[in-house]
Amino acid sequence: MAKLHNLGFPRIGENRQLKFSLEQYWQGKIDQSALQVSAKQIRANNLDQQSNLDFAQVGDFSFYDHILDTSFLLGNVPARANSKTDQYLDDYFRLARGQAPGDDSCCGIAAGEMTKWFDTNYHYIVPEFNKDTTFSLHADKLIKQVHEARAKGFVTKPIIIGPITYLWLGKAKDDINPLHLLDTLLPVYQELLDKLAKLGIEWVQIDEPALVTDLDNEWLLAYRYAYQYLKEREVKILLTTYFGSLESNLPIACQLPIDGIHLDAIRGKADISKVLPLLNSQQVLSVGIIDGRNVWKTDLNKALDFIEPLAEKLGDRLWLAPSCSLLHVPVDLALEKNIPEEVKNWLAFAKQKLAELTLLGTAIKFGRSKVAAELAENSYCLTARKSSALVNNTVVTKAVQQIQKSDKQRISAYRQRAEIQATKFNLPKYPTTTIGSFPQTSDIRIARREFKQGKIDFSVYQRLIKAEIQQCIAIQEELQLDVLVHGEAERNDMVEYFGEQLSGFVFSQFGWVQSYGSRCVKPPIIYGDVSRQSSLTLDWTIYAQSLTKKPLKGMLTGPVTILNWSFVRDDQSRSETCEQIALAIREEVIELESAGIGIIQIDEAALREGLPLRKSQWQDYLNWSVDAFKLCANGVQDNTQIHTHMCYSEFNDIIEAIANMDADVITIETSRSDMELLDVFDQFSYPNQIGPGVYDIHTPNIPTVDSIVQLMESAKGKIPAERLWLNPDCGLKTRGWQEVTPALENMMAAARILRQ
Repeated sequence: MAKLHNLGFPRIGENRQLKFSLEQYWQGKIDQSALQVSAKQIRANNLDQQSNLDFAQVGDFSFYDHILDTSFLLGNVPARANSKTDQYLDDYFRLARGQAPGDDSCCGIAAGEMTKWFDTNYHYIVPEFNKDTTFSLHADKLIKQVHEARAKGFVTKPIIIGPITYLWLGKAKDDINPLHLLDTLLPVYQELLDKLAKLGIEWVQIDEPALVTDLDNEWLLAYRYAYQYLKEREVKILLTTYFGSLESNLPIACQLPIDGIHLDAIRGKADISKVLPLLNSQQVLSVGIIDGRNVWKTDLNKALDFIEPLAEKLGDRLWLAPSCSLLHVPVDLALEKNIPEEVKNWLAFAKQKLAELTLLGTAIKFGRSKVAAELAENSYCLTARKSSALVNNTVVTKAVQQIQKSDKQRISAYRQRAEIQATKFNLPKYPTTTIGSFPQTSDIRIARREFKQGKIDFSVYQRLIKAEIQQCIAIQEELQLDVLVHGEAERNDMVEYFGEQLSGFVFSQFGWVQSYGSRCVKPPIIYGDVSRQSSLTLDWTIYAQSLTKKPLKGMLTGPVTILNWSFVRDDQSRSETCEQIALAIREEVIELESAGIGIIQIDEAALREGLPLRKSQWQDYLNWSVDAFKLCANGVQDNTQIHTHMCYSEFNDIIEAIANMDADVITIETSRSDMELLDVFDQFSYPNQIGPGVYDIHTPNIPTVDSIVQLMESAKGKIPAERLWLNPDCGLKTRGWQEVTPALENMMAAARILRQ
């Protein structure tokens, strides 16, 4: 009889309770005890969702990021954030955000570097290592959560990040090889397993997703060494992998002295048949049969066709679970009232996915006849989706078929365009700009919400947004920025805003997913063919340009980012969907140019995160994703300057593809890495202009003039000064004006120094 379990549940709460509690704590409106009460309630609610499973997982909750939690669990806290007091949360938030409540300095400390979690839109704080790094166990929080679950009567399965993945995710601040720290790290893991054994824990889930990536022999040997070291233990280990196939790493994983292994049967289905002969007669196979990263219903009959033979062969050694943690999907579809019922019938959020899992378990245990009605309903919904008129649009299909190679090329090469643009815009050395958005005040959010709810009409809403745009332009003029933006007051989200105006998209009310800390996003759901019905940004952009004589950027989100930050239809290839989006954005680019907007920024913040985890698959992705950007961007004349922006893009290994995008100006996030991301330009002569971010907007810290000058001096050593721009790391939407204004004043002061 198959056992059912889960790999993780959304930690924000179905109504984003964690977000609001965190922000109240950071603002000093509640104390730590109130924050802890809110967190405990979320954990209790999450446990209740698992009452039909054989195990309830603990350790998946986090106040900010579970990798940062692991660093604190292992005592790996950089000295700058370690106050050596019992104020754990303050140290924790200093490393996450650069500041904790009550910190006096405006500048705080350097927050930990942040990057994307594998190929998802979740961010983690990168562990830091150096030659003096030591480890020590601090398991009180995890043990407390074990007791919480047991008090509610659950059989608990703690979740921890494995030692090799933890080292693999980190970054050395000197020349040390992270693997050289393994001998000091493993005793801490052994101590943790011993503590859990004394609590009577039977199974521990150890996540090792690094196994689905390309690993060299040194890392593979480290796996053998680490788990051999942990062989003498009283708890059982379920080694958990997800996000892809293990491929050649599978035999090595199965040779480890572990008690079970979890494989992702959504993204690595071929591994399942390969693993069966490699398991011994005692080892458990956990099959990730429910997609933990998308919102579509599972084809339950097809899933049963796959797992029934496994159940026959393995019996109670077969475990069933989602493919990965449900952290990556919204909490509860039942809350949604505005999604059309036809589309809603095709969807499943976290709670519904656990219900699907339970139904599969019932079918395995008692036979399909026990759930015949549910299976028939599931089949009906999936069949209806395939034939729905909402999904298929022949006009879009024809437009895609008519795309020509010339549609993806600029008229002239960059050098010729740069001369034309330099004459047209006459910008100073180190041109200054921002990435697009400015602070979203409570007044803006209230106006947008009331407009959507029908409490105010469009004329009132338009007047309110125009007033915000006017203020934003006035502030930029006063700061003397060179290239302005309209501030995006009308936009709730850089992807959702565009999706709301394109066909083929649907939007949830409560479909929030954590990106990092209190930052939650509500990804659009792409269910059908995509097309542009009318202009997306034109009116607001023209109005903003009318308020200034300086050049103003038209602000668009690129097709690859819209794709990667949405829940994408699974009935056609991602490249086909991306091409449809690119055609829609191309129409908007051409319309902006026709209206006299001479600089257009097309953000591809998520280009790199879409890279497959295996390098052998990179080129195919880069080919179609870069082509999609060029398709949307390259219908303009030479004197129109195309910008793009990328978030946390460690692009050293894809720099040629980025250069092939042929954007006139690219802006990137570099401040948290002290410009390390520019090291690639020591070997690669990037031909176009670049704005390395000098203001880390993910922390309340205000950069000093000297720090900005130093960062740009470092950049100047790699990129010719005449091709450098000065800008923040990212959009300023999440910051307050009290932080943004002095930060930009310092940026402009730095620009004046650099120009001298």
